[in-house]
Amino acid sequence: MGDWTEADIPDQRGRVAVITGANTGIGFETASALARRGARVVLACRDGDKAKDAAGRIGLDVDVVRLDLAALASVRAAAEELTARYERIDLLINNAGVTGLTGRTEDGFEIQFGVNHLGHFALTGLLLHRMVPVPGSRVVTVSSIGHRFGRLDPDDLRSAGTYAGSKLANLLFTHELNRRLRDVNTVALAAHPGGASTEIFRYSSPWFRVPNLLIARVFGRTPAMGALPTLRAATDPGAEGGEYYGPGGLFEIRGYPERVDAGARAHDVVVQQRLWEVSSELTGVGYPV
Repeated sequence: MGDWTEADIPDQRGRVAVITGANTGIGFETASALARRGARVVLACRDGDKAKDAAGRIGLDVDVVRLDLAALASVRAAAEELTARYERIDLLINNAGVTGLTGRTEDGFEIQFGVNHLGHFALTGLLLHRMVPVPGSRVVTVSSIGHRFGRLDPDDLRSAGTYAGSKLANLLFTHELNRRLRDVNTVALAAHPGGASTEIFRYSSPWFRVPNLLIARVFGRTPAMGALPTLRAATDPGAEGGEYYGPGGLFEIRGYPERVDAGARAHDVVVQQRLWEVSSELTGVGYPV
């Protein structure tokens, strides 16, 4: 089998795809590719004006909803709006992420953990009722190579404060969600972009931002290439729940998307379950599974 590319995305006509943080970078490229294959794409973004501009650049069948993952009230409002607009959601792609920020979300959570994990945990739970009746529906959450450096204490999430920890949480969440979805139509998968040059580093300190951007540029990892693992997890008919996709090259920095292995800490079932319980308590969001 050859390298998996955008040309391998099956026809997406009749499908609705909600993508967070889709006005730029990997999210924008993911949205563009799905729209080109016929999906109704919804850009769920914090900045409504930038999202409208991105929708205009994509053209085709693209909608916009305002979503600030750093505010649970905004997450709930966005979910209510999406529920009112759409009878079904085929794809939920939890793509948005921040790194290099300090401070707290509107609800008092460390901002990287609050946006990258808790905001997406809440959004997924609030939209899942629009997904579980839909055959072939998928939740895809974007993690990072950096999850391997993460540590996580589920009983101290209010002080969780590293990007790596939040990306580890993305994988722990994916595995627990997929286990809970085993008796319905929906499955959960994860992906990571490798070393891609995107705006996620714009708030990072120079010692972190410069090496990451240099790696991305040296290895030619554009946002379009960085989007391919997400697109494969979302659309490949052969992909299965619980799988993790990333670049197949050296150190998973570059290459075409393949199934890859998460670090050992991401497979800790006890931590997966405890993270789920505490995330539900902190966000006030329960799941229908």
